[in-house]
Amino acid sequence: MVKPAVRILGALLALHGLSWGLQAQAPQPGAADVQVQLGDLFLANGRYVDAQAAYRRALGASETELSLRAGSGLAVALLRTGDFREALEVSAGLSSRAPSDPSLASLRGDALWSNGRFEEAEAAYDGALAASPEQPRALHGRARSLAARNRLTEALGDARRTIELSPRNAEFHHTVASIHERLGQFDDAARALGSYIELLPDKERSEKAGWARAEIRFLQSFKGRVPFDIDAPPTTSSWTLPVRIRGDKVMVSGKVNGGGQEFLLDTGAERTVISLDVARRRGVQPIASMQTAGVGEVGLRGLEVGRIDTLEIGGLRVRNVPCLIKNPPLGGLPTREPESFSPLALGLSMRLDYQKQQLTIARTIEPETYANELPMRMHRLAMVRGTINGALPATFVVDTGGELISISDATAGQIQPPSTSRRIPLRVYGTSGWDKDAFLMPGVDLEFSSLRFDRIPVVVLNLRAPSALLGFQVGGIVGHRFLSKYRVTIDMTRSVVGLAAN
Repeated sequence: MVKPAVRILGALLALHGLSWGLQAQAPQPGAADVQVQLGDLFLANGRYVDAQAAYRRALGASETELSLRAGSGLAVALLRTGDFREALEVSAGLSSRAPSDPSLASLRGDALWSNGRFEEAEAAYDGALAASPEQPRALHGRARSLAARNRLTEALGDARRTIELSPRNAEFHHTVASIHERLGQFDDAARALGSYIELLPDKERSEKAGWARAEIRFLQSFKGRVPFDIDAPPTTSSWTLPVRIRGDKVMVSGKVNGGGQEFLLDTGAERTVISLDVARRRGVQPIASMQTAGVGEVGLRGLEVGRIDTLEIGGLRVRNVPCLIKNPPLGGLPTREPESFSPLALGLSMRLDYQKQQLTIARTIEPETYANELPMRMHRLAMVRGTINGALPATFVVDTGGELISISDATAGQIQPPSTSRRIPLRVYGTSGWDKDAFLMPGVDLEFSSLRFDRIPVVVLNLRAPSALLGFQVGGIVGHRFLSKYRVTIDMTRSVVGLAAN
């Protein structure tokens, strides 16, 4: 028996075939409506490229409402395929045509968010909610924004309300799951991911569904355990320990299930990372595979995940710690992949004093007077906003495990036409292997709040895979050579990165 939806899709395809030869620059009356319906069906079935083509054919519709529907659908489909820049352009055009429409303002917020322009996105969501307090997309956007500022309880309230208003939107359920996970509520996160899978098109064969099922297995492995359970914290809930600077790397000593281990202090890692060899020696069993991404030609990469029963860093002792196991390992690298640790992955703040070679980890860290205080967003990784060449806003990952100041190739393409005349080829490797297209771009101006760098060289990297996984365009990375000039505080409670003079 043919399902009704399939019959409708077949009919629309037939109509499309009949009308295609009649279309010129603007669709014929009735043809645009068919294209929008066709785009909607493609979008619902996860055929985003086909949806984009259908919506584009309807953009020139004479009926304003139909044209706006086509533009709105096109922007959503572009966001789904990671075409963030074009989605922003389309959403800007829609907002200019219907500035008082809260649904289009919400979509504009999503497009701004996807380009890493978080402050402007938040303003768009707030404007939409002022006009329509229960606009689902705007509520969802505000939930993501609150979560990025570590206001997780408030974020969860907004995210749950979006599901009440729009229960068939898979993305909303995924956001609820991610907030529950950050709160350490793994059972609730697994249930929300189950709802997410049920709403995915082609859920039996979908790659997204496969990754989500793997994550559910991982979350359920914590049944009866408290994730990130800090053992006997001191009254002040802070721990201070020495670090060692080796070249451009900061190293800390710790223990994995009682066995000594050296870690790279790496705020560019969203979880504690160990090698397959360490996992085997310390009894860390793989539970499932997770999708990760980093710098390098491999791009998106599946790695095993497990649970460290006890992780010790200095006097800090944490039980039931999620970890990544680097299996399969990468080959062809100049050195072995190091074990990595980030206090941020445990939900803790940190202060790194490069001059004293000292690290302080705290639940709530005492603020101090900073030469520069940068607003921070935490969406799997810690990020701050910068401005390139005085005009282009971009989001930078704060990465104590990185070395240089870098920008993405997408960002480089916006500030300078593609050319080989000013490209100095580099050999760069990251967590996903060699980036064979990396190069040095001289003469770039960078600003972070009142902090300014004039005419400096920056490394240009392929950051498309991390951007796709995060759901927004990563503008660049600030690493050791930027951070080591300061005493760096990453305050999770206040959502700021503080830079104090050494």
